[in-house]
Amino acid sequence: MTDWTFHRDQITSFRFVRCSFDAHTGVARLAYAFDDGPELVETVTVPGAPFVLDEAREAAAQRALRLLHLIAGVSYYKAAVPDGIRIDDYAIDAETATLLETLYRHGLGEFAYRNGLDLHDRIRIPALLPSPPGRGAGGEGRCTGVGAIADVASIADQPSPQPLSRGERGFAPALGLRPQALVAIGGGKDSLVSIEALRELGVAQTVTWIGGSQLIAACAARTDLPTLNIGRQLAPQLFDFNRQGAWNGHIPVTAVNSAILAFAAVLLGVDQVVFSNERSASYGSLIPGTGEVNHQWSKGWAFESAFGDYLQRHVAADLQYYSLLRPLSELAVARQFGKSDRYDDCFSSCNRNFHILGERPTSRWCGVCPKCLFVFLALAPFVPKLRLVGIVGRNLLDDPALTAGYDALLEYGDHKPFECVGEGRESRAALAALAQRPEWREDALVKRFARLIQPQLDASELAIEPLLALHDEHRIPAALWERLRDRFAA
Repeated sequence: MTDWTFHRDQITSFRFVRCSFDAHTGVARLAYAFDDGPELVETVTVPGAPFVLDEAREAAAQRALRLLHLIAGVSYYKAAVPDGIRIDDYAIDAETATLLETLYRHGLGEFAYRNGLDLHDRIRIPALLPSPPGRGAGGEGRCTGVGAIADVASIADQPSPQPLSRGERGFAPALGLRPQALVAIGGGKDSLVSIEALRELGVAQTVTWIGGSQLIAACAARTDLPTLNIGRQLAPQLFDFNRQGAWNGHIPVTAVNSAILAFAAVLLGVDQVVFSNERSASYGSLIPGTGEVNHQWSKGWAFESAFGDYLQRHVAADLQYYSLLRPLSELAVARQFGKSDRYDDCFSSCNRNFHILGERPTSRWCGVCPKCLFVFLALAPFVPKLRLVGIVGRNLLDDPALTAGYDALLEYGDHKPFECVGEGRESRAALAALAQRPEWREDALVKRFARLIQPQLDASELAIEPLLALHDEHRIPAALWERLRDRFAA
């Protein structure tokens, strides 16, 4: 349509129009629309085409593609957040609808808070199919395909699923995926800790990232491991809508990336998708009068456990999705990273490097955002001072202009920032430890903490050691965790 104009508050429905995959080129197309407006088409390109899949992998890839279509739609739905949601080309079961509703509500929590929106009763995903008893693998849907993934007939024409064996009951079929991990790399310290841990244990891995970041590409190259760079191109109209008054803000991008990597894993025939989200990601910002709002919700345990279980029930029983760092706190991850200087001159945990649009720092660290401030503080107890200052470019703990930023990290007179940072208790414990060290205790912000803030705190809650203990809540395969536990405990 050429006469359709985006008017945010007049839109009544968001549509999942269709999804398709061309096995000859490796390009998936995800189409969405508002009301009867033009199609918004996003593309995801997986290297390695042409893909030749057997019948079981074709079906699994189709299920993974449909899941990706539904999850990636959050980038477009948020532009208008209409009450109506339609799925035009296939049907989903109740379990899928519940997963999506939970993801959209919690994953858009910060977005809703900042825009003054209440999404609790607004997001309703239509479920038209029951989950088959004992299988949980839902209806097959009608994502279209070219090449390896063919069109599927109408839902009514689908044969009843074959009974599963006792070992498979409640799961999608196993595909015989080969042992290989797609390890997501983001250019920061966390994924590099995972990569080195898997390398030490001899786990076959492919370092994987989405998009065209040169910083991430440089870190990936430094690993000297096989790499996979997946392309993602958002529908260009989305940026036009933003200029025309669309709602805008943070989305659960880790969920989108997880769905992309799960789809790629099925295409490539590998059995693991590995992220590097630590347990601190499960804790959000406590907002007076609002409650907890978690910027990192799709990095937290609630999403990881729900998504990983869903993949095995709906996509492939032998597809493992887990975070290698889930048992660790941010401080424990920082301790692991500090053991090697291999990536000192190429990694960056400054999120301003990864904005789609807008200003980027002239170097790898802006030195003023919450992420820079927190990573500097988290590394300080475990990295020699000269090395750390050399990494970031200056001593962030000796700059009084950063007082407010550090107070927010401490949750002192402010809530935890909407950023991928650790808990307030971790920041407080790190500063308490630095206040005892001659090389740090005279720095302006360390001295201020010791004089003004520390006397107000319970001394028994300022020890670092309890925060370094490993937790048992994770999805790491048991055999791998047995080998990994001792490494992370040291």
